[in-house]
Amino acid sequence: MVSLSQEGTIKKLLNNPDTIIAESLDGLVAAHGDILMLDGNRKFVRRKVLKPGKVALVSGGGSGHEPLHTGFVGEGMLDAACPGQVFTSPTPDQMQEAVVAVDSGAGVLLVVKNYEGDVMNFEMAAELSGAKIARVLTDDDVAVDRAGTGRRGVAGTLVVEKIVGAAAEEGRDLMSLKALGDGVNAVTRSMGVALSSCTVPAVGRPTFEIGDGEMEFGVGIHGEPGRRRDSLKSADDIAEEICATIVNDMGRLQGKPALLLVNGFGGTPLMELYLMYNSARRMLEREGVVIARSLVGSLVTSLDMAGCSITLSLLDEEKLRLWDAPVHTAALRW
Repeated sequence: MVSLSQEGTIKKLLNNPDTIIAESLDGLVAAHGDILMLDGNRKFVRRKVLKPGKVALVSGGGSGHEPLHTGFVGEGMLDAACPGQVFTSPTPDQMQEAVVAVDSGAGVLLVVKNYEGDVMNFEMAAELSGAKIARVLTDDDVAVDRAGTGRRGVAGTLVVEKIVGAAAEEGRDLMSLKALGDGVNAVTRSMGVALSSCTVPAVGRPTFEIGDGEMEFGVGIHGEPGRRRDSLKSADDIAEEICATIVNDMGRLQGKPALLLVNGFGGTPLMELYLMYNSARRMLEREGVVIARSLVGSLVTSLDMAGCSITLSLLDEEKLRLWDAPVHTAALRW
């Protein structure tokens, strides 16, 4: 199947743009049927076997960011994830049904990225469900000023889900998990750069235009405009500016252990992501940051966008232990 744009032919592996999400979810659950199940109306993906008495973790957001969030459902992370349409928040009824399906009586923690639609719909779902609910709002994107609606939740959301998910497996109560999640978010910063646009399957043309010799600094995971349009720079220069922005925002980091996550947006080869990791690590170590843990891969994507983001999350002894705790999901496992 091909979609046509003014710029030429954009090729996609699909049968019909209207059914791509449903068919993708069917494939996800078929491939990982040992750990996942899909509700009858494809409103959410949940763990196949729930753990009685455990606080349930539920997240979600627009499709197109896979493996976020459905790929992180499983032992040690989420209990359920609600996929919306491409780059569109899931509906309140999706989230309400997911909450009810995985609530074992200990309460439900919602992990919500700071986008207006997600925040509003998750709040409505919490009111409708009648369950005991708390919320962690992720807002790690330093490319955005805190004024107005605040910063966007981007790749740092994965870090929150992993660390809080591990603590939930240990049997911690709802409010202690919320405090932990808020704490992880508070010491996590991200920033991205795009080398190309992304293409929504139903639209068939790039979301935004960008020249061959240009890049978008501080781009959002839906293709939102970044800080500025600039000429294409070297990997070292890109990493230098992103890491400097993160370090300046976080303050003095000398001697502090951290997780360094280099995340691809969907159209960047792993070879280039490791190259970016190497550049970012060198710059951060010059600032005295101790890279205690690392993660590299396309984990919070923007369909087929070329580019990447860099995330730094500070790790104390507890967070380090929880990051290392076992996890078994479709996209992340150790």
